[in-house]
Amino acid sequence: MENIIKVDTISQFNALNNHETLHPLINIVDLSKADIRLNRRVNYNFYTVFLKEIKCGDLKYGCNYYDYQEGSLIFVGPGQVIGQEDNGEYYQPRGQALVFHPDLIRGTSLGRHIQDYTFFSYDVHEALHLSESERKIITDCFEKIRYELEHAIDKHSKTLIVSNIELFLNYCQRFYDRQFITRDLAHKGVLQKFENLLDSYWTSDKPTTIGLPSVGYCADQLNLSANYFGDLIKKETGKSAQEYIQSKVIDVAKEKIFDTSKSLSEIAYGLGFKYPQHFTRLFKQRVGYSPIEYRSLN
Repeated sequence: MENIIKVDTISQFNALNNHETLHPLINIVDLSKADIRLNRRVNYNFYTVFLKEIKCGDLKYGCNYYDYQEGSLIFVGPGQVIGQEDNGEYYQPRGQALVFHPDLIRGTSLGRHIQDYTFFSYDVHEALHLSESERKIITDCFEKIRYELEHAIDKHSKTLIVSNIELFLNYCQRFYDRQFITRDLAHKGVLQKFENLLDSYWTSDKPTTIGLPSVGYCADQLNLSANYFGDLIKKETGKSAQEYIQSKVIDVAKEKIFDTSKSLSEIAYGLGFKYPQHFTRLFKQRVGYSPIEYRSLN
């Protein structure tokens, strides 16, 4: 089994890409300065954002290639593996990378809210594709961070660096929202597949063998990361993916409740609930009646 290269520090990343270390916890790296290298899989122990400005198939996340094009951003959280297995081929890295260690943002507003930037957990085919004007904004953010790194360190340095990272990430959130809209047709296809997946779920034996469908299960079946899938469903429907699944199970339950040949406990187990009382609680929250009260309405 191939060894995965571990890069734990910003200094190690700088050395790997022929850059000096201006700050031990952050850098903006011009990847074209790196030596030609063999394809390898790498585990970075810090936040990494790749700005790819040309097509060059040197990035692979998990078991899948990224879908990216000119002016695309790829986000990798600490501990994730990116790259391509060693196939004996060499390539020249391209583009830029913003790398920053979690220690940089500890105790800051960004550190407290970094989990809100869910795109650090996005997966295959989920890169952020930039327009020309958006790319200019991104490169401007990079330039501001680079300026602070090259400026003599003073009492304002950390605040300005972290503020500019947060500004950059907030723009990325805006651009992802735009991408959800501009790729609306493709996303509606995902929503329809989600509907079909749920419809077929309750006509199979999965509820009794697996239980209720989870967000992670649905995302996996649709070849999406859980975070990207959840964000997409929220943008398309106004509901979280979990709320959407719960609405669907209640719709199915309403039909089944009127089958008086089955007890309410049998119906609950058949829907995938581990405990009938959980079914009763959710049904009453959603419908305003308990299942037995709803059955009596017939």
